[in-house]
Amino acid sequence: VPLQLSRKSTMRFFLFPKVQASGQSPNDTPVYLNVYDLTPMNGYIYWAGLGIFHSGIEVHGVEYAFGAHDYPTSGVFEVEPRQCPGFRFRRSIFLGTTCLDPIQVRQFMELQSVNYNGDSYHLIMKNCNHFCKDMCYKLTGSKIPKWVNRLARIGTFCDHIIC
Repeated sequence: VPLQLSRKSTMRFFLFPKVQASGQSPNDTPVYLNVYDLTPMNGYIYWAGLGIFHSGIEVHGVEYAFGAHDYPTSGVFEVEPRQCPGFRFRRSIFLGTTCLDPIQVRQFMELQSVNYNGDSYHLIMKNCNHFCKDMCYKLTGSKIPKWVNRLARIGTFCDHIIC
């Protein structure tokens, strides 16, 4: 049975999505974007502001990410932070803090996962970096760095020119 968020924490979450660093309380938890290389070629093109990356959101010692599969069920999964199988960890980026506790974060991710089915994954339009961008903004009020999903944005631009 899923746990219910208390009204107080839900209101705080939605009304104050971004916590100022100077006003951090002891209950605020850091949120990180963990970025992985999908190809060894990133070592050469990263310095030009390009690359093909996978990313996940780390909070309360759990990393949440989005991946593809053939079924109309959630593609959101959990892994040990900085240990996503099949990818080479590049770096972790502090994005801000959240006032949600571990149970609330887990429930939040479960609620959000209905928008991220494995069969809806698309490299250009709806990938792991789009998921992280969405989750990060909802948890902290911050955006992920643009370079993380730059190639998908370039692909979108090229798709619009061709069509």
